[in-house]
Amino acid sequence: MDFKVSLAVAVVALGACTDPATLGSGDDPNKNAKDGALIGAIVGTGIGLATAGGDKGKSALIGAAAGAAAGGLIGNELDKQAAELRNNLANDGISITNTGDSLVVSLPQDITFDTDSFTVRPSLQSDLGTVAAHLLKYPDSTVRVVGHTDSEGDASYNLGLSQRRANAVADILQSDGVPYSRLQTSGRGEEQPVASNLTEEGRAQNRRVEIIVVPYAS
Repeated sequence: MDFKVSLAVAVVALGACTDPATLGSGDDPNKNAKDGALIGAIVGTGIGLATAGGDKGKSALIGAAAGAAAGGLIGNELDKQAAELRNNLANDGISITNTGDSLVVSLPQDITFDTDSFTVRPSLQSDLGTVAAHLLKYPDSTVRVVGHTDSEGDASYNLGLSQRRANAVADILQSDGVPYSRLQTSGRGEEQPVASNLTEEGRAQNRRVEIIVVPYAS
């Protein structure tokens, strides 16, 4: 991509994702929609360049604009779904994050499993039923169930445990009606921490299963 194309794409992405009225604000209610627009602009730019004929600059600009619009709609839709799911879940230990292009439902180990176990606690199964009902209400997505551990103990054991825990959560979602074809499971072991493993608080955050809801591109 030459300088002119890069400049055009940057202008579109910034225009879609930056509101001067919210610059410097730490609590922008439109942040997730803007993040989605930015992601869409980047993806759209790539598509525009890949399918371009003679005028790559024009194709990139059109692709970025279309991608930004679609990404912004996804971000807004995920905001609505996140708020709805929060209202329906009974356990406030479950966190829900809108990344702009996906919804991440994080289940901490401390409320989901006993130590070294991959049997989901009965107290959490009703909340997983709520998540399953939400997934059935909004069927246009894939669902990635990913297990994570802290760095304590043997890495290979942690990897296997994280996979078994992801499978256990996915099995409950499936038993509550989510089609197997929508579910993808994987274990990451200690490879993707979200906090420091040097403190107990950080290790507790790292021990989790994430249900990642990724909407289909329209």
